[in-house]
Amino acid sequence: MTTSLADHLRALPDESLAALLQLRPDLVVPVPADLSALALRAQSRVSVVRALDGLDQFTLQILDAARLTRGPEGATSTDQILAVATAGPQPPAPTAVRAAVDRLRARFLLYGPEHDLCVAGGIDEVSPYPAGLGRPAAELDPRTAALCADPAKLRRTLLSAPPSARAVLDRLAAGPPVGTVAPGALEAPATGAEDVLPPDLVNGGAPTGSPIRWLVEHRLLVRMSGGRNGTVELPREVGLVLRRDAGPLGPLRTSPPVVSGPPREVKAVDSAGAGQTMEVVRHTEAMLEALTAEPAPVLRSGGVGVRDLRRLARGLGLDEPTTALLFEVAYAAGLTGEMELTGAATTRYGGDQQILPTGGYEVWRAVSLAQRWEQLARAWMSMPRQAALIGQRDDRDRPISVLSAEAERAGAPAARRAVLAVLADLPPGTAPTTDEVLELLDWRAPRRARGREAAHREVLAEAAALGVTGLNALTSYGRLLLAELTEADERGDDPLGLRSDAESGDASTTVRALDGLLPAPVDHVLVQADLTVVVPGPPDPALAAELDVVAEHESAGGASVHRVTTASIRRALDAGYTADDLHALFRRRSRTPVPQGLTYLVDDAARKHGGLRVGPAGAYVRSDDETLLSEVQADRRLEPLAFRRLAPTVLVTPYQVNRMLTALRDAGYAPVPEDASGATVLSRPKTRRAPARTAIGRAVDPLATPKLPMPRLLGVVEQIRRGEAAARAARRAPAVLRGAPAAGGPAPQSGHGDALAVLQQAVRDKALVWVGYVDAHGATASRLVRPVSIGAGYLRAEDDRTEMLHTFALHRITAAVLEE
Repeated sequence: MTTSLADHLRALPDESLAALLQLRPDLVVPVPADLSALALRAQSRVSVVRALDGLDQFTLQILDAARLTRGPEGATSTDQILAVATAGPQPPAPTAVRAAVDRLRARFLLYGPEHDLCVAGGIDEVSPYPAGLGRPAAELDPRTAALCADPAKLRRTLLSAPPSARAVLDRLAAGPPVGTVAPGALEAPATGAEDVLPPDLVNGGAPTGSPIRWLVEHRLLVRMSGGRNGTVELPREVGLVLRRDAGPLGPLRTSPPVVSGPPREVKAVDSAGAGQTMEVVRHTEAMLEALTAEPAPVLRSGGVGVRDLRRLARGLGLDEPTTALLFEVAYAAGLTGEMELTGAATTRYGGDQQILPTGGYEVWRAVSLAQRWEQLARAWMSMPRQAALIGQRDDRDRPISVLSAEAERAGAPAARRAVLAVLADLPPGTAPTTDEVLELLDWRAPRRARGREAAHREVLAEAAALGVTGLNALTSYGRLLLAELTEADERGDDPLGLRSDAESGDASTTVRALDGLLPAPVDHVLVQADLTVVVPGPPDPALAAELDVVAEHESAGGASVHRVTTASIRRALDAGYTADDLHALFRRRSRTPVPQGLTYLVDDAARKHGGLRVGPAGAYVRSDDETLLSEVQADRRLEPLAFRRLAPTVLVTPYQVNRMLTALRDAGYAPVPEDASGATVLSRPKTRRAPARTAIGRAVDPLATPKLPMPRLLGVVEQIRRGEAAARAARRAPAVLRGAPAAGGPAPQSGHGDALAVLQQAVRDKALVWVGYVDAHGATASRLVRPVSIGAGYLRAEDDRTEMLHTFALHRITAAVLEE
């Protein structure tokens, strides 16, 4: 005789209950009140769906075998499951079948002893057609059941089916067994009866044979609904006959599909991926510098406009989808953010915010290349956005823009983890094709992978673009990154994602592995005669900062090229460098002799630099060179400044200092600002930065629940046990205390005064008494206790079961009944 799931759970030890909660963590959110509540939740639709979504294809097929072999009482056995699973032409090994049954029993989708297994409730509601087979004929139609009861007649009827009808049967036999009938299909003449029936206007006038009509008339299909648009279902017995060659469950595959492509060398995979990581960091830095020069305005509807995305793509030399991906990843990493425009300033799109780099960008630029890439890769793994949707149309036929709400997808992090986990489970260097990855995903979790093929293809493309994969294989540092993130999730001791390797000051294993693949940062350059500066490798942060000031960037790659110009030297002088500083810088950094032309260029720019002095008056210009001032005053390009000569060595303008400085420099002069005391003011131009943003931490899967360690699960089990004991004690309480009329026994004293009298008598007699009371939450409860004393408005009583002393406020006691 089968027992209920609640009774089965009560008989389990604490370790087995904790193992169940570990496999199905959604059962403890919130903690069930008792084991009956746990059993109900384990068989609820939502919990069953989550449990089934984590099973592989073979385990799901074994569950279908258990459902098909259930008897009238709803029970089956391991032997019956084995018989059905091994009935096909290529039967799986019995050990594989028993292992699948054990997995189902561990999750309590099957429960009970091996000879009396029960299927958990809710499974039939989630998946009404086991193994893609329909319901038994007896549940559909009595006449169809009579046909299926005669196997010989059923086979003869199937053999007589026309080819078009047999094609319909084969399609439904493969599953699902239900099909929608086209308009007029059941009113059209059956196949072979066109000559004896009049033309049917519904099907176009001329009588044409309908295979559906033939199958319904011969009881091989059962019509489920009337009217012109109906539904037909293939009975289970007919489907089993049609599957006689493939087996009742169809083709069974106990292991994942095999990757057919030849393996690649791990070194080649890592080299290709490492090269791509350098490009990703370089393009991201170039994009952020472009946003520094010209921030991207935020649309009123949210996000960044298509025009700004195209501008960035042209500047980077990338296509728009890749640029959108880098934009999204940089935002998720906390490198960009929104800045409110002050006053009445608005963008050309009417918005009042701009996207530009945050203060975290300066910190990001100062770390190593491997650390910069790791920050981007972690943000990509965790961001709940699907960058591939950018550029497509939403439900209102509007384009989806960068950073818009329409690109939010809460399941995106889980999809990335699933795809990379498939690659990580393969031997290093294995490079499966996209179709092979989709097949592996479909075997590992068919219920989750169904309908998400496009998203999984996008993950593979993004992983290749970001350098997580190389030559279609997962890189070694990508494998380490995935392992670190997975370990952090499984550890579960950092639910807020606040801890990191940075706290200890040590680089992560991912960074150390990638550092070993990337070329070492260089601290020197090669200055050539044409004033170009070649950096033979990735520059270290200090060298990169110096080059940004003294040279113009021309090209990137394994060896980047910069050029020293008059404007770049002037910029360095404005930033506080002197001519001697620049000469010393080039001598210290260059491995080649400094060209004479570069020395002349620096000296000439330094000689001209500061020949004009600018200060706040509206603004003024002063110079000891009267001829130079006369030239400035007569320069037609500076006429908008409306210069006026106050003295032979002083010019003034009504405009502000910054505008005058910009105009003079654009005209080819080299002024320097000074303060009110005449001292030279040298400073780098201020760079606007958005408020700091924290990077996205751990990925949050809305369908997942936090995994608890075993000690905490044992504590949860103990709490459920206490609730079960309390519920069992409540069931033993007198009926009146439970709100039901008493069927006999001692009369309850529900009045407060009478209840006190009963309690006082129990104190004198040291008798057991049932006490009904209202707890601190306003809920009614009852407890069997032995009163010890009454005084000061409280009852002190001992619980014989737990040997604990409880205190009850007398005004909260509602009733008292002596134990029989």
